[in-house]
Amino acid sequence: MPRAQEKALGGLAFDEEAMTAIVRFADGDARRLLGALERCHTAARAAGAERVDAQLASSALSAGARRFDKGGDDFYDQISALHKSVRGSHPDAALYWLTRMLDGGADPRYLARRVLRMAWEDIGLADPRAATVALNAAQTYERLGSPEGELALAQAVIYMAVAPKSNAGYMAYNQARAFVRSDGSREVPIHLRNAPTKLMKELGYGHDYRYAHDEPNAYAAGERYLPEDMPEPGWYRPTPRGLEGKIAAKLAQLRQWDEEARRGEDSDTHK
Repeated sequence: MPRAQEKALGGLAFDEEAMTAIVRFADGDARRLLGALERCHTAARAAGAERVDAQLASSALSAGARRFDKGGDDFYDQISALHKSVRGSHPDAALYWLTRMLDGGADPRYLARRVLRMAWEDIGLADPRAATVALNAAQTYERLGSPEGELALAQAVIYMAVAPKSNAGYMAYNQARAFVRSDGSREVPIHLRNAPTKLMKELGYGHDYRYAHDEPNAYAAGERYLPEDMPEPGWYRPTPRGLEGKIAAKLAQLRQWDEEARRGEDSDTHK
């Protein structure tokens, strides 16, 4: 096997017979192939082996087929069930799918990464502690290993399931990314530009910038931070759940101050 492929597979080497067995097992299904490679990786690590031979591959794949596919379920279907149970705020179901996969030989590190993703994708700023809990659980597993470290993952899953849910940050990021990809390169407003040289200052860079800390309520009401020709997109729409309820109230207050400041500017203009 080429060195690049070995590196991608965690440094493992595969005998030709083992690779043939894995490809035959996948039967043209890319997800099934990835699952088979992961099972072989887990089995090799448990056995302290650096090379997967036909016997090790056969053992790993037969165990995986028995335990992950029991009842017709696929490994990635179980991951989906875990994620949806957390999103649906059902801690018992989330625990069931987590322990089902751990019992089936799933890599706890992979599960830890998925749990951390859930924290940012489905809970977000409604409870920022969820990401900390998930990250701490992953680090605990790294310190303690199995089976003790799996308790931390289980409790993280419970926390994720009962936490308030929000995908507002996730949706806002995706909308912003899609906009930037399709939009042109807009100029940075001159009052927001950095002015490290005398020439830049003479050109007006940073001129009329309002330092928020020196403003009432540490907020420069009415100030613009987007490019001049770009309307306010309104991507982030916080939910009323958890901490985001307070964030929504704060943003509403800031928008009110903006409106009052702009009405004052219009009034001054027409005097």
